Amino acid sequence: MADKARAKRLADLIREVVAEKLHRDIKDPRLGTRVTITDTRVTGDLREATVFYTVYGDESDREEVAAGLRSARGVLRSAVGAAAGVKHTPSLEFVPDALPETARNLDDLFSRARERDEEVRRASAGAEYAGGADPYHVREDDVDEDAQDTDAGTDGDGRDKD
Repeated sequence: MADKARAKRLADLIREVVAEKLHRDIKDPRLGTRVTITDTRVTGDLREATVFYTVYGDESDREEVAAGLRSARGVLRSAVGAAAGVKHTPSLEFVPDALPETARNLDDLFSRARERDEEVRRASAGAEYAGGADPYHVREDDVDEDAQDTDAGTDGDGRDKD
């Protein structure tokens, strides 16, 4: 089992080599400039690498890029092996990165929440409180009775005058 720092360095190297190879050397029209390598993770034994990518385009573009990456996997692994100089070159697995889609879903949720907040704001524009502005309103006759009780037999702090 390799240490985490070595696995991280190898993952960074794989990300750079795969991105450079896709950009310069792979002539597959399915890939082109539509694919971006976002992250790479390597297992602790340095045998397998997962390469995350995003695709600019619609669902058919994503499928084309996935097929292009599957067909270029051997060439990309050879390039990683030449650059890494490790005893065993990790196998590459390409996984679409869910981050852009998640961000898009969050943006949609935030916009819906803003719309609902605005609806509530419009609905409550002319509304009044159910119990009035002061829910702790004390009736005047209750205040008069309390004042008479305290004046009759106490000196103001609750103790008898005697």
